[in-house]
Amino acid sequence: MGFDTESLLEATSGAVGALVSTTILYPLDTCKTKYQAEVSGHHQQKYRNISDVLWEAISTNQVLSLYQGLGTKNLQSFISQFVYFYGYSFFKRLYLEKSGAKTIRTKANLIVAAAAGACTVLMTQPLDTASSRMQTSAFGKSKGLWKTLSEGTWKEAFDGLGISLLLTANPSIQYTVFDQLKLRLLKGKLSNKTGTESSPEALSAFSAFVLGAVSKCIATTVTYPAIRCKVMLQAAESDEDGTTKEAQPRKTVSDTIYSIWKREGLLGFFKGLEAQILKTVLSSALLLMIKEKITKTTWVILLALRRYLTVNRTRLKAA
Repeated sequence: MGFDTESLLEATSGAVGALVSTTILYPLDTCKTKYQAEVSGHHQQKYRNISDVLWEAISTNQVLSLYQGLGTKNLQSFISQFVYFYGYSFFKRLYLEKSGAKTIRTKANLIVAAAAGACTVLMTQPLDTASSRMQTSAFGKSKGLWKTLSEGTWKEAFDGLGISLLLTANPSIQYTVFDQLKLRLLKGKLSNKTGTESSPEALSAFSAFVLGAVSKCIATTVTYPAIRCKVMLQAAESDEDGTTKEAQPRKTVSDTIYSIWKREGLLGFFKGLEAQILKTVLSSALLLMIKEKITKTTWVILLALRRYLTVNRTRLKAA
């Protein structure tokens, strides 16, 4: 298979996996995001846990509002995962070709993953910001993508860009851990593969799920304080009655950090960690499980199609 074909295969399977996992877990993501965005301390805390967010939606007959911003989130997830997996596969194969190594080392893998993550963030940050604002708006008050973005400046659309770039360490850690665990798990099988036309080894659905969960749990715990700051930075400002404020001073990273520290203390930077781990671990595990299966199936289809075209081309030349 050609270089670009394999990169495209990785990107497509990763993007489809992200689309499915995002849709399935979106209500949980909305509850988690609204809970993270609330600053407790001097004021009475509205949400004690993410189940309070769910109960609010049920008690106010706004259950469907748990899906507010789903279209934007799906668009952002699909584009970001496509760009990330394409870039990750592209840079990894380029490194192996230039270095002549058979496998990529951990340090190089981190650099490759970070480069792919940075490209992804720069392309999808406005969608990420809009999605967070739509999720954290009062139930039933969320606006569409264009209206959400057009209410502010383009500079505001890139709120949290610095933290997002810092958080490229999250997928870097996640996919490095996943790839290294996968490599060790499949080491015996890989040694038995021969020929250049063999399909890439795929994990079983259960193994991919477990490795995806473990790798994301590690990455999330390490980077969570930055994740919380980013959610608060991008959250929609609201009055006490739950309506969105129109003109608010633009928040900064330092303001957000100070607000958490002053009102919640050190542990405030880890508020919602359990909810974040639950959502992201399930999401990443589903994504990687689906990606593994799509990659394996698509590879077989592409090989069959290639052979079919080769045979027909040979017959035409012979005729």
